Amino acid sequence: MRHQLATLKSHPEGVPINMLVRVEDTPLASMPALGRLEMVRAIATARILKSSVRLTAGRQQLFAEAVTSRFLAGANSILVGEKLLTTPNPGPDQDDQLLKSLGMKPLEPHAV
Repeated sequence: MRHQLATLKSHPEGVPINMLVRVEDTPLASMPALGRLEMVRAIATARILKSSVRLTAGRQQLFAEAVTSRFLAGANSILVGEKLLTTPNPGPDQDDQLLKSLGMKPLEPHAV
């Protein structure tokens, strides 16, 4: 992925980065967990490559400190909603609390 980002003629508006959520009876259910810093490295590399990083699936399974480290590495947005594909997402109150603890606030919604 990093190589693909580095060689694109124009960078995408944002790069979603998911943390694998192991769901029983799916092909990736038995995959080993990534090292604690592997996602942080991926985020930092994507930012160096001039891409915005959107944290997506898997935030529900992380401790607040782990999500915070991803923002410190360069993540600059989160995808919100009740559910992302097959797994639950943190609720709006949790997201608001996280952003507040980081000294951040959500942007106002805008039409696309």
